[in-house]
Amino acid sequence: MQAFSTYSFLLDRTNKRVKQYAQQRFKAEDFDITVDQWLVLKSLNEHNDQNQSQLAELTGKDHPTLTRILDLMCKKDLVERKPSPDDRRSFIIHLTDLGKQKQREWAPKVDAIRKKAWEKLSEKDYEDLKRILNTIYESLS
Repeated sequence: MQAFSTYSFLLDRTNKRVKQYAQQRFKAEDFDITVDQWLVLKSLNEHNDQNQSQLAELTGKDHPTLTRILDLMCKKDLVERKPSPDDRRSFIIHLTDLGKQKQREWAPKVDAIRKKAWEKLSEKDYEDLKRILNTIYESLS
């Protein structure tokens, strides 16, 4: 079936376009963060005080990439690393007060940016797409 040979290309191409569009809008809005940093900020807002392995799982980022993201976010005072009470070798990643403030401030704008990709889809299209993507994801788990 021809569709199977192009689905990966279509998924990758669409994902890149969505991310590029979002990054352009972040820059236009002067967010001073990347899309990946937003993902970490949002994840910590929902589940604060995660160790790096937990946060990597939540965000789908590998450890070296997440370390670089966190280094930049620490410099911006959006997150901080606290020693883990259970393991001296690991840290708990904590959303700072500034990080919480920025997340609240930026969330409505990010939602509007994200909705742009879905604006021409009907509710049924959206539900079908979610179902299909979840099925693909689960079949590879």
